[in-house]
Amino acid sequence: MTMGLGLADVQAARQRLEGRVVATPCSESFRLSREVGATVRLKLENLQLTGSFKERGAANKLLALSDVERRAGVIAASAGNHAQALAYHAERLGVAATLVMPEYTPLVKVMATRRFGAEVVLHGAGYDDAAAFAAELKRERGLIPVHPFDDPDVIAGQGTIALELLEQFPDMEAVIVPIGGGGLVAGMLTALKELRPEIFVYGVESATYPGMKRALETESPPAILGGKTIADGIAVRHVGELCRDIVRRLIDDVVLVDEEEIADAMVRLLEGEKTVAEGAGAVGIAALLHQHLPIAGRKVAVVVSGGNIDVNLLSRVIERGLVKTGRLVRFRITVPDVIGVLARLTAAVADLRANVLEIEHDRAFSGVELGESLIELVLETRGPEHVEQVAERLGQLGYRVERR
Repeated sequence: MTMGLGLADVQAARQRLEGRVVATPCSESFRLSREVGATVRLKLENLQLTGSFKERGAANKLLALSDVERRAGVIAASAGNHAQALAYHAERLGVAATLVMPEYTPLVKVMATRRFGAEVVLHGAGYDDAAAFAAELKRERGLIPVHPFDDPDVIAGQGTIALELLEQFPDMEAVIVPIGGGGLVAGMLTALKELRPEIFVYGVESATYPGMKRALETESPPAILGGKTIADGIAVRHVGELCRDIVRRLIDDVVLVDEEEIADAMVRLLEGEKTVAEGAGAVGIAALLHQHLPIAGRKVAVVVSGGNIDVNLLSRVIERGLVKTGRLVRFRITVPDVIGVLARLTAAVADLRANVLEIEHDRAFSGVELGESLIELVLETRGPEHVEQVAERLGQLGYRVERR
C-alpha cells in the first residue's frame, strides 16, 4: 500500500482503539431494503460519542504520537467533526489541543469542541482558509499537526470501520461510503480490498464539492470552487494526496448527489429509521434512494458517517422534505369576494382530511379583479395524490387554484 499503509496498520489501529471508541451497530433497514430491492444495513457512525466516525482517526493518531509530541500539543483545522473528535480524545489523554474552525461552522459543533477543553480559533470562510491559518499557528507554537484526512494514522483509524463491518455483515457484497477529503474511504479501501477484494466499494460526494471525482479524472486535480451545501462536513476543495492515490487504485466508482437528494435522505433517515444524520452523513443514503448505484439484489452496507447537525438547519431540511414529498403544500386560490366563501373553502379542505396550517385572505394587495379575493393556504397532506384531490375539489367549486 501507498507510503507503507496497509492492512496491518488498520489492524494495529483497531488494537489501539479497543475500548476507546464505540463499535457502532450495523442495523438492517427493512424499509430501505424493500424500497431499493436490496438487503441494506446501516453502519451507524453517528452513534460515536462525538457524533461521527472522526473519533477513530483522531484517537489513533494521538495514541501513535510519542510522549514528546504529546507534550508539545496538537493542532488541526476542521469544519467540525474532526475538531470535536480530536478535542475529546486529546482531553482524555491529557494533550493540549488547538482547533481552527471556519467562521461559518455551526454553533453546535463549536460549542461541543470547546466543552472538551480545546482552544477554538474561528478563521476563514471554509476549510482551506482554516487549514492555512492552522499551518501558521503550528509554526509559531511548535504544535504537532493532526490532519483531518491525509495522514496515514488517521486513515488507518478510519479503516477500522471496515474490520467491524466484515464481522457484523460477513456476506456483504457492497459498501457505500461518503467522501470529503477521502480519509474514510481510503481507510476502508485499504482493509476491504486486501481482505475481500470482491466487495464493491462506492464513494459518494456532494455535487457541490466533487473533489475526489475530479481528482480521479486528471493528474493535476483542480481546486473545487464549491458553494453552499447542507453537507458541510464533506465540503472540501482539495482532497488528500495520499487518499487520492489509494482511492484511484482501489475504488469501484464515485457518484454525486445533489442538495435535494441529500435533504430527502436526511428526512427519510429521521422518519423511517429514527436516525439523525447530518448532510455529510446522509449522502450514501441519497445515492441509494435515487438509484445512482447498481445495488439491486445485493447485500449492501451504507456508512452513516455523522449526526452533528444544527437543530435550526434540521428544521428547515424537514420542512423542505415535506414540501418535496407533497406532504406540505401552498395553494393560491382566487375566489369570489362574497359572504361565506372562506367557510365553504375550509369546509371542502376539511372534508378531504387535509390540515390547514396557515391561511391568508387578501382582497386589496393581491392584484386580483374587483369582486375577487386571494386566499393563500398552507396545508398538511398525505402526499402527492392527496394534494391533487384537494386541488381538484377546489376547482370543482369554481375557484382558480395555483400551487406554489
